[in-house]
Amino acid sequence: MLEVRNLSVRYGKHAALHDVALSVTEGETVVILGANGAGKSSLLRAIAGLVTPEPGGEVKLDGRSLNATPAHLVLEAGIALVPEGRGIFADLSVIENLRLGAYAQRARKTATENLACVFDIFPRLRERQRQTVATMSGGEQQMVAIGRALMSSPRLLMLDEPSLGLAPILVHELFEVLAQVRKSGVSLLIVEQNVRASLAIADRGYLLEAGRIVGEGSAAGLIDDPAVQRAFLGTSSNV
Repeated sequence: MLEVRNLSVRYGKHAALHDVALSVTEGETVVILGANGAGKSSLLRAIAGLVTPEPGGEVKLDGRSLNATPAHLVLEAGIALVPEGRGIFADLSVIENLRLGAYAQRARKTATENLACVFDIFPRLRERQRQTVATMSGGEQQMVAIGRALMSSPRLLMLDEPSLGLAPILVHELFEVLAQVRKSGVSLLIVEQNVRASLAIADRGYLLEAGRIVGEGSAAGLIDDPAVQRAFLGTSSNV
C-alpha cells in the first residue's frame, strides 16, 4: 500500500534522512525503531507532507505518487499522523476535537459512523465527550489524538512516539487500544522507543540509525535479534 524509496531529508546543512526505503501493506502494522535523533519523526513528517524531501525520493500510496503533495491532500489520500506531543486543541472539548478530525472530505459522509467506532474503541471518550481536553490526563489526551486521527477515515495511521510521557499502566492500555485499531483493518506505522510493547502488536519493523535503515525483519525476529536487544532492551540474551 505505502511505498517509500530513496527518501532523504535535510534541514539546512543537517541531513536527517539518507535514502530511506520502506513499505507497509494493507492491514499491516510496522514499527520504526531508533534512538533519539535517528530521523524517525522526520520520516513520518515527510510521508505526511509536512516536510519537503530532497529531489529523487518517492512516496507512493497504492502506486500513486504523493511527491510534493500538500499535507491536507495527503490526509485526503488516506494517511493520518498523530504527532509527537499529540497536537490536540486543549481548550476545546473531546467531541469538538473529534469532530475536527472529520474535516477531510473523504470522512464527512461517514462522520457519524466513525464517531461511533471511536467511542467503541475509547469508551472513556464517550463518557467524557463534553470535557475540556486540558483537564484530562496524558493518557486520555493521547486517546483524543488517536480518535481524532481515526475520524479522518485513514487507511494508514502513523503515530510518533505514542507512549511518550505515559505511566506504565497507561502504556499497556494504549497498546491494547492500538491492537484494537489494527483489528479494524487500519494499517499502522508506529515510531516508538518502547520496543517490547510495539513489537508485540507489529508484523514487521525497521531499524533506523543516523538517518539510514540499518536493519529490518519480522517482529518476532527483531525482538530476538542480539543487536536489537543490546541497543534497546539492555541485554544480549533472548527476551
